[in-house]
Amino acid sequence: MFVGVSQKGWLLLILFKMGVKKKKEMQVTALTICHQDLETLRSLADVEGKNLASLLLHCVQLTDGVSQIHYVKQIVPLLEKADKNGACDPTIRSCLDILAGIYLSLSVKNPLKKVLASSLDGLPEFFLTEAIQSFTSRLQEELNTTHLYSYRKVTDNISSCMENFDLGRAGVNNLLKNVLHFLQKSLIEISEENRKFAGNHIVQTQLMNDLLVGTRVSVMLVQKIQDFQRIHLKTSGSPTWQSMCGLLSIFTKFLSDDDLLQTIQSTSGLAVILFIKAMFHPPEKIPDLISSLLLRSVDCTSIPDWFLNCCRSLCCTDVSQSTLLFLCQGTLTMLDWQNGNMGLSGEALLLNIVHVLFTLSSQIKESTLELFLSRILASWTNSAIHVLESSSPSLKDSLNGNSSVVGRLLEYVYTHWEHPLDALRHQTKIIFRNILQMHQLTKEKSDSEASGLATDRFICDLTESLLRLEWHVKGKYACLGCLVDYIGIGHILALAKTIPSQILEVMGDQSLVPYASDLLETMFRNHKSHLKSQAVDSTWIDEWHETWVSPLLFILCEGNLDQKSYVIDYYLPKLLNCSPESLSYMVKILQTSADAKTGSYNSRGALGALMACLRTARAHGHLQSATDAWRNLVSSARIKQGLIHQHCQVRIDTLGLLCESNRSTEIVSMEEMQWIQFFITYNLNSQSPGVRQQICSLLKKLFCRIQESSQVLYKLEQSRSKHESDNELPKQHPSVSLQQYKNFMSSICNRLFEALFPGSSYPTRFSALTILGSIAEVFPVPEGQVQTVYQLSHDIDVGRFQTLMECFTSTFEEVKILAFDLLMKLPKTVVQFQDSEKLQGLFQAALELSSSTKPYDCVTASYLLNFLIWQDALPSSLSASLQTQQAACGDGDKSAIVVERNTLMVIKCLLENLEEEVSQAENSLLQAAASFPLYGRVHCITGALQRLSLNSLRLVSEWRPVVEKLLLMSYRLSAVVSPVIQSSSPEGLIPMDTDSESASRLQTILSEIQPRDTNDYFTQAKILKERDSFDLEDLNASVPNIGASAEIKGKERKTCDVTAQMVLVCCWRSMKEVALLLGTLCQLLPMQSMPESSNGLLTVEQVKEIGDYFKQHLLQSRHRGAFELAYTGFVKLTEILNRCPSVSLQKLPEQWLWDVLEEIKCSDPSSKLCATRRSAGIPFYIQALLASEPKKGKMDLLKITMKELITLAGPTDDSRSTVSQVHALNILRALFRDTRLGENIIPYVADGAKAAILGFTSPVWAVRNSSTLLFSTLITRIFGVKRGKDELSKKNRMTGSEFFSRFPELYPFLLQQLEAVANSVDSDTGELNRHPSMFLLLLVLGRLYPSPMDGTYSALSMAPFIPFIMRCGRSPVYRSREMAARALVPFVMVDEIPATIRTLLAKLPNCTDQCFRQNHIHGTLLQIVTLEAELSTTLR
Repeated sequence: MFVGVSQKGWLLLILFKMGVKKKKEMQVTALTICHQDLETLRSLADVEGKNLASLLLHCVQLTDGVSQIHYVKQIVPLLEKADKNGACDPTIRSCLDILAGIYLSLSVKNPLKKVLASSLDGLPEFFLTEAIQSFTSRLQEELNTTHLYSYRKVTDNISSCMENFDLGRAGVNNLLKNVLHFLQKSLIEISEENRKFAGNHIVQTQLMNDLLVGTRVSVMLVQKIQDFQRIHLKTSGSPTWQSMCGLLSIFTKFLSDDDLLQTIQSTSGLAVILFIKAMFHPPEKIPDLISSLLLRSVDCTSIPDWFLNCCRSLCCTDVSQSTLLFLCQGTLTMLDWQNGNMGLSGEALLLNIVHVLFTLSSQIKESTLELFLSRILASWTNSAIHVLESSSPSLKDSLNGNSSVVGRLLEYVYTHWEHPLDALRHQTKIIFRNILQMHQLTKEKSDSEASGLATDRFICDLTESLLRLEWHVKGKYACLGCLVDYIGIGHILALAKTIPSQILEVMGDQSLVPYASDLLETMFRNHKSHLKSQAVDSTWIDEWHETWVSPLLFILCEGNLDQKSYVIDYYLPKLLNCSPESLSYMVKILQTSADAKTGSYNSRGALGALMACLRTARAHGHLQSATDAWRNLVSSARIKQGLIHQHCQVRIDTLGLLCESNRSTEIVSMEEMQWIQFFITYNLNSQSPGVRQQICSLLKKLFCRIQESSQVLYKLEQSRSKHESDNELPKQHPSVSLQQYKNFMSSICNRLFEALFPGSSYPTRFSALTILGSIAEVFPVPEGQVQTVYQLSHDIDVGRFQTLMECFTSTFEEVKILAFDLLMKLPKTVVQFQDSEKLQGLFQAALELSSSTKPYDCVTASYLLNFLIWQDALPSSLSASLQTQQAACGDGDKSAIVVERNTLMVIKCLLENLEEEVSQAENSLLQAAASFPLYGRVHCITGALQRLSLNSLRLVSEWRPVVEKLLLMSYRLSAVVSPVIQSSSPEGLIPMDTDSESASRLQTILSEIQPRDTNDYFTQAKILKERDSFDLEDLNASVPNIGASAEIKGKERKTCDVTAQMVLVCCWRSMKEVALLLGTLCQLLPMQSMPESSNGLLTVEQVKEIGDYFKQHLLQSRHRGAFELAYTGFVKLTEILNRCPSVSLQKLPEQWLWDVLEEIKCSDPSSKLCATRRSAGIPFYIQALLASEPKKGKMDLLKITMKELITLAGPTDDSRSTVSQVHALNILRALFRDTRLGENIIPYVADGAKAAILGFTSPVWAVRNSSTLLFSTLITRIFGVKRGKDELSKKNRMTGSEFFSRFPELYPFLLQQLEAVANSVDSDTGELNRHPSMFLLLLVLGRLYPSPMDGTYSALSMAPFIPFIMRCGRSPVYRSREMAARALVPFVMVDEIPATIRTLLAKLPNCTDQCFRQNHIHGTLLQIVTLEAELSTTLR
């Protein structure tokens, strides 16, 4: 048995892998030169081909960029051979000029540009003058460009010259005046062009990127030109000065322009401060000037005129929030804060900046600006650290841990450390770490050591406060990790000895696992280094094991399933990486425990823990080889016991131990292969989807090991013949191991095909097909010199092929998909069809299945047809119509042509059948529903199109009429079924159009199913007109058996029963398939850019028609299945429209949005918009239009729409606008639920909550219903998805300070509403007065909870809420009293709880009181009990 590889063998392996792995080829665009330069080189090249001109001529004549790089590298060695007199050589001078032209002609990302720059920087010194002159001359030509869309190339060249290219920088320096003038001119013209193309997203994106690059290059220019001020800014009237003033004016304008991208505004903020720094004199007054700008207190009489002219908008008092924010960023980035260079005025500026940022923090609610603010605050703390290293004592007093600045910084951290944006949470961690460093710098050197910090009062209080926090607070973990880094783990373990166990306990919650595992790693690494540094011998490891390993083993043996899984996946690998020697300690303990307790169905036991540890150790390379794992650590009996253990995870871990390895080429031993066969015998039929996925994944890893290790064995087999006498080669011949591999794989496949017997269960089929698919993927058909140890196709005969085909008949679509994918991976020689009759029968069966009344049959038909298409196995009779095209395309890519031709034939055939069936359905929808539902054909057409590369079609002329016919047929089909879908109650409708009565009854039925829930729904009842009424008895007489079903005659004249459900399924599925087909056509088909272009298949008019179709059906359909799927197709269309170069198509979504909003606002009774069913498809329609808006833009459509909807959703006295209010509430609910809008929707949460709470007081039931649904969505949006059944759990709650800091607008609103509720909750007359919004208010307030971290720096005090919440406890409704008691807790600080309890006790009636109410007493006692429970929890 081959169990190891010698050192020489591994060397061969490494060499082999280096040879087998294909090196990624570098793509380099070849350089070219103009005809004039080419002729110049030809005239200067010498006959021998040895001078520079000859070298360049050879280089430019090549078409391969990589080869040109080698020639470019020879330039400097060639010139080094020339003597100093060569500098006057006209040939060299001309060549240097051409080289400068070549450099400027190359794109900025071309590797040739960097190679050429590197070569030119190495020119001999006596050639530098000529080279600089050449660069200056060529760059001047570039700067003279007048074409606006060529400015970007020139700007990129300036940038390239400034970056690590001395020659280029010298050229730019020579032309600085011209470069500045060019940048000024280009930015003005591009900005104007951008304004002209407002609304054209594609063009504007390009232009704004050009503006961004121009701004960055301007900043780079001022930063990198040496002695910029001294050389170029001597006189204020110089051209350079004028250009600088012009650029400063432009950047000031950009900074205040909210229509530009925020990255442009941000970069402009940097540029403004940098230019002020370069131009303003004396430099000592710059901090005072910037302070006055930030504090909006500029004295216009004391500043230079040029500054006032350039930055007038910054000197006003109404500077926008974003402008101030980016000015702060520019100040922190561009000024030199190190080594005390800023002086006392700089320290004052630093404090002013942070106060401005604190003010902005309470005002900014837009997510992108919030993220900018967090980064700028983190940058401020970095600058503060630099200043504190050499600052005055007064600044140290202002920035120590007890100062107000640090207090507000901590308050910011506490209110944002659970922010939904991950990047913002990361910034809070940086801020907290920097706060600790700032405090350390304010201390004396003796106190700033780790030991001194641990006893510091500020650090101690901070540590204790963090430890008192609940473990569900994610920010707690990062902050504790920072504290461990600064003061060590010893101090924390002294305060909380059981902290490892506490953290491991919360690792059952998936959302907390990454944070908990990172903190544990920080702690145990710190503890290990601390113990090692103090220990004399190795006994320290026992203490470390007791602290960190023992709690782990307890969880592995006794913890719940999720907890164990997450600990094994996240914590155990980190622990073993830190201390690999701990594995033997763990195995020893678990081996002993496994003898006593092996586990059960519900528990893994010690055996499960042992397998998990060994699996993790092997996967991370802590077991040297398989031999060590099996023989030294665990017995063969234990392995088998694990493979068939009652607990599924023990089986998975044992399988993972066998399959996983840190070396992908580790040889699989014979014993391992036997165990795998043993495992497969008993585990294919696992009922758990997760377990099945893990089994298939692990076996795929094993197959990859077999494939890669077999390549090593093949290589060793070749080398063995050359080294027969070498003792280092393995004892077993590699060919034996290869044969074992082949036998093993063949036996696995035999077992898997045996499992696919007729009637086998879904889990068995899923597992077997997935594993077979992995085998076909891992062991491909051999190509070239690559050998493969096994080929699945060799083990597939006719019977097994038939078995795979029979999988298409499964009712589970996943089985069909797996069987199809497996068949597609097999070579065509395996699946060839020999019998034409069987082929015809198979194709005919697919066509019949496509019109079956069973929905899953059309899915089978789709996969069957796709298989026949891709295997080129269509009947010969079907291809007669395309013989000419087949012959004409014979010279191209045959496989692609064949697939395209086959797809076209099948779609034409399906279209012909569909056309006939639609014609019959137009006469009798009942007959269609019973005999040939229309949706199956459309599903097959969509399936065929989705698998075809529609952007590279060859038979475009054949496709165009087919696409046109598809669209027309879709509209016809939709017209047939839409009356049912748009009916007031589609679920119970049967349009009775029997043969005898179709003419007389059809109009009656169509009139009956017209929508009843239009905009006059709330104002008047819909009464059938007299002409629409009919005699039911007469109808029963003419149409027998109308009770539960109607008898009609099907296609084959057989009697069928048609129920309402059959009609509805036929109609909504047809609408669904049409929507998906149209969405697929829009997404995949190339669009005609011009009417006369021949490459596109969809015209602009056709796209508009598709849009109108979606609009009509989304706004008018009543059946949820229909409009939900129409939404899916419409989303595909809107995404395409926003990327379309046609401006008219780009503007369509915006136009559609304004149209529907206008229709909602007008509340016209004749409108067909559905006011019931939660507004049906209207929210989906608006969702699709808004979600497709480019996220990198300003999201203007979202902003305008939300303002309109918030206005409409508010309370109104006009009864006519009730429908508009209902629509607005329903649409808002859909938008707040849409995850694609992300944080862009958060600024409107407060207004949405106001609308929901106020809407709950409406007298109209529909408004109250919609308000309740909206409120429920907002609770989820604010507090997160509820993951537990415990209503009192703090996982989906928020501290009061965090809530009101994120939504400050809700503070006065909730207070006002709560006051109104409290005033009416308990009338003096004793009448029951239920305020409708009390429940919602208390529900929100009850979701808040107090935090030990709540400070006194927030302007929003919680105290005003307390008396009103207390009064709500008197409510006659028990549930309201209970919620009032819970809502009181977060508003009372921990140290104020005793006083509050005394206040409540004083309100209880005395024994002498004659008039008291039980509700008052009960509510007060409930509040006392709740506060006492909170106090006891906190003290614990």
